Amino acid sequence: MNSLRNKVQLIGNLGQDPEILNLESGKTLAKFSIATNESYKTSSGEKITDTQWHNIVAWGQTAKLAETYLTKGKEVAIEGKLVTRSFETKDGEKRYVTEVVCHQVLMLGK
Repeated sequence: MNSLRNKVQLIGNLGQDPEILNLESGKTLAKFSIATNESYKTSSGEKITDTQWHNIVAWGQTAKLAETYLTKGKEVAIEGKLVTRSFETKDGEKRYVTEVVCHQVLMLGK
């Protein structure tokens, strides 16, 4: 059960091409976002679609895969873990961001 403690699985569409960063340490980082959609009907029968955006980061070989194969609009399944980190803005404000650190990516659709 330890592997289930912090595990995220999402299927969605890329909002933009991945941003690829080649760090001085030699590591490769890919950043992208995916949209997941959930549809439901209200009590009056109106169909509502709720879209959630998820920030994804991938490292190493997974990042290189993203760079080669992922483009805006592609449908993907990703698996990873949730991570929350903080950073300071230029004005000294502390901000928090939650991301999915992607361990596996599977391209779906066409």
